[in-house]
Amino acid sequence: MKLYNHVAFKMGQREALIASYIHEGGNWQDIPLTYSDTRLDKIRETGGRTTYYGRMSWDKPSYTIATYFNRVGNGCNLHPEQNRVMSNREAARLQSFPDDFIFQGSNASQYKQIGNAVPPLLARMISGLIKPHLDSYNFVDLFAGCGGMSEGFIMNGFNLIAANEIDKSIMLTNKYNHSRYTDESRFIFGDITQEETKRLIIDACEGLSVDVVIGGPPCQGFSYAGWRNPDDKRNQLFREFVALVKELKPQFFVMENVLGILTMRKGEAIKEIIGAFEDMGYHVNPPLKLNAAHFGVPQKRKRVIIIGSLDQNIRIEQPEPMFEEDSLIHPGFVSVRDAIGNRPGIEDGGGEIEMDFEFTHKSPYDMLMQKEIDFNTFYDMMQNGE
Repeated sequence: MKLYNHVAFKMGQREALIASYIHEGGNWQDIPLTYSDTRLDKIRETGGRTTYYGRMSWDKPSYTIATYFNRVGNGCNLHPEQNRVMSNREAARLQSFPDDFIFQGSNASQYKQIGNAVPPLLARMISGLIKPHLDSYNFVDLFAGCGGMSEGFIMNGFNLIAANEIDKSIMLTNKYNHSRYTDESRFIFGDITQEETKRLIIDACEGLSVDVVIGGPPCQGFSYAGWRNPDDKRNQLFREFVALVKELKPQFFVMENVLGILTMRKGEAIKEIIGAFEDMGYHVNPPLKLNAAHFGVPQKRKRVIIIGSLDQNIRIEQPEPMFEEDSLIHPGFVSVRDAIGNRPGIEDGGGEIEMDFEFTHKSPYDMLMQKEIDFNTFYDMMQNGE
């Protein structure tokens, strides 16, 4: 079989030496005091996050995969055993991208694509919350990135109509992997604040029922004046998301964002967001606070999901975890070992964009990522400890 994107960023000489002191599951506290710089001294002084200069644990999920997973000091990015940062493929595995999802563009672009993505298995679960209330399953993905959220909806039988993304290389990955599901003309590269781009999105949906609009518009401006301030350009992207929901009139919208959105301006920001959709006639459910590890992703990634429906009677409740640590009912978290334990070893800065590789003993997660089994079979296998 072919293994794609299994390439690791090469550490600097000093980073490599520092990393050699950090044991499995360890962090900056393992670094000898003889090694000192401004950043390390500041972390030591303030008792910084335990993920800084972190090395992953084999038998636990990873911490959040961020856009700088190629940097030793920026998070828990070191391979559990090998003295290197995780490869692009390993990061994608921890994000729950299947192995046939191939990332395009430069390494720098791929870090951004992988780190910013919604984990497909988390998106798959979210799609399952609304699927019973629909008769057809067409969706549009705004702020689509490389397509993590689309991938999860597609896994659950939804039909991609159109996707929009402003970054050309990121859109290239999305189109490369998802053009088998819809025509290439429906992958709309462009700035959503421009009328031409909005018109292309609307035209791509002409003659089709749009059942769901999904996306994660940035909401930084909400921490200040609120979305109704037209002078705050940081709110413009959210305004365009709202405008396109209004234009396309989907049965549901699904908006993804960071956990901090709930506490912006002491909770006033989330009220304004919900109010914007309610003004268009949508019933907005209480925001869902989700940890991806509870739904089969080998990563502790926390996100907020806001779901609204035109049907005022539909209620979407906070879903119960499917995976939990030390549970007598559910299988344990999917671990780093489950996810990348069978990846071939590579050197610091090594690996190949495309390599031949054969598994020896596949974990259930390996089988899921290889698309040899579906999610329900995977869950049963994890439940039975296979």
